Amino acid sequence: MGWITKTFRVWTLFLVLFACLLLAGCEGTDSRGKADDTVRELSGQKNIERFDQMKKDIDKIKKQQADRLKEQE
Repeated sequence: MGWITKTFRVWTLFLVLFACLLLAGCEGTDSRGKADDTVRELSGQKNIERFDQMKKDIDKIKKQQADRLKEQE
């Protein structure tokens, strides 16, 4: 069990350092935007934003349909 914990710690440290280098090394460039976009995608933030936009679109469509029905009556 000890080697699994040590391996996990090493990989975790490696991933944290890699992420820091990636984000620090591309500040103010197109690469920074791509890195931020990737982080948002992996964290699920982009999906949340898509779902929120879909909800807004659906509400807007429902309101438009209700307005059209009121006009027809």
